[in-house]
Amino acid sequence: MTHWQQALSARGASFDGSVVSGFGDPAAELVAARDAAVLCDLAPVAALHIAGPDAEAFLQGQFTNDVSALAPGATQYSAWCSPKGRVLANFLLRRIEPASFELLLPAPLLAPIRKRLGMFVLRANVALDDASAASVRIGIAGPAARQAVEALGGSAPAVHRSTAFPGGTLFQVPGARFVALVEPGSAAPCWDRLAERARPAGFECWRWLTIRAGVPVILPATQDQFIPQAINLDALAGVSFQKGCYTGQEIVARTQYLGRLKERTVLAHAEASTIAPGTRLFSSSFGDQPCGSLLNAASAPGGGTDLLAVCQVAALASGDLRLGAADGAPLSLLPLPYELPASSGAARVHRSTLNRP
Repeated sequence: MTHWQQALSARGASFDGSVVSGFGDPAAELVAARDAAVLCDLAPVAALHIAGPDAEAFLQGQFTNDVSALAPGATQYSAWCSPKGRVLANFLLRRIEPASFELLLPAPLLAPIRKRLGMFVLRANVALDDASAASVRIGIAGPAARQAVEALGGSAPAVHRSTAFPGGTLFQVPGARFVALVEPGSAAPCWDRLAERARPAGFECWRWLTIRAGVPVILPATQDQFIPQAINLDALAGVSFQKGCYTGQEIVARTQYLGRLKERTVLAHAEASTIAPGTRLFSSSFGDQPCGSLLNAASAPGGGTDLLAVCQVAALASGDLRLGAADGAPLSLLPLPYELPASSGAARVHRSTLNRP
């Protein structure tokens, strides 16, 4: 156990490997995530530091969003694609200083993304370093999260903006969620201040709140399969269609302007449990052929599982989506918390279907 894990254990945390599974009552923690505020250790979220005189130009030529437009202290969603325009990783990009950036992404992806991204550095004056140990990442989320973070001093920042507090930095992401990046030595007292207003909870609560925010997380099982629009990154302001070239840009732009988007990410509920990323979706209109893939799933308050899945737009009209097999558990579509951008072709026809209750 690390020093921080020992500190959490002393405060009642239980672990599944290195991930906090809960603080004694996972069901009550999920209810608090829905109705009040929770406090989560974000160890499964790693930090990749990218810095150097050429960092901005390098990232601008790799990522889907407009890195040059990102101000110091601000964050944005973005992605890195293969030359075929398929998402290898999506993440939150934070600009620390003019020549210093940080990616927050799933821990299993950090090492392979760092290695593969490093192959494109060539003569650029850029360094890529695992910065996960430099901070403790704490999530505060739920309807009362804004009031809870006031315990750190000052007012809560706006979405994709940050504020400093003694020992760390706080920023807000969509879905009433805040992330505190805390110096390791300040983590325990910071946690205790926040715990006065937010209930300590397992990482499953953070995963559920991320899903309900409609924010997908590409994991190893779903890498290199979907273009950014299929995982709704355009709706999350994670793609710039005005910037110059980047890896995979030709495919992404062609899909956007020719209106050939055949897949979208949906929010749904299933009376099932333990659903793995990559599980296929089926529809009566597609017969024995899968019509989509699950991205992320988490236990929902009150039972069952909420999930995000990429689905063929043509399959949504049937209203009959199944999980894992043609006779698998049925999915109930839930409304996304944002509007999908208008587009031409089939995607426009079924836009209302994607957002129906």
